[in-house]
Amino acid sequence: MADTTELLDEAMIDPVTGEIIDQKELAQRLLAQAKEEGVSLTGPGGLLSQLTKNVLETAVDAELTEHLGHEHGGTPIAENMRNGTRVKTVLTEIGPVEIEVPRDRDGSFEPMIVPKRKRRLDGVDQIVLSLTARGLTTGEIAAHFDEVYGAKVSKDTISRITEKVAGELAEWTSRPLDPLYPVIFVDAIR
Repeated sequence: MADTTELLDEAMIDPVTGEIIDQKELAQRLLAQAKEEGVSLTGPGGLLSQLTKNVLETAVDAELTEHLGHEHGGTPIAENMRNGTRVKTVLTEIGPVEIEVPRDRDGSFEPMIVPKRKRRLDGVDQIVLSLTARGLTTGEIAAHFDEVYGAKVSKDTISRITEKVAGELAEWTSRPLDPLYPVIFVDAIR
């Protein structure tokens, strides 16, 4: 059973041909092609940005297909159907990524992966909280995002992210403590 799990971790099934694809081989081919075309791995327009864009667009498109009940170009089950796309810039862990989000005619489609009116994926919130916990100020965090990810994040946005968890943090710090905490100190030289 472990051999099968290891095989599945390293391989995927091609949805078109049904053949098994080795993920490492696929990654090597992508890197080689990017290097050949002069595309960097990170940064705006880099390989990771393009892959993130493709994955997000594919996922949102699949969500719309499920919502409508038919594939793109298929016969609509109801009167609602696809109605073009809109461009949206999403801030991800690797920086800003511009994606095209599909729309439906009656406006009832609510994407789950990249919800309406949301510009940041949850991973960005985790980065901001982690940097705040390490003692960085909102200005330092904004500078960090600009320097590392090439993304402009306002101090207000950073403050709103940290305020979301301020209540939970206050609750955690004022929790009742156990009367006794066993502690073991181990000291050894080898």
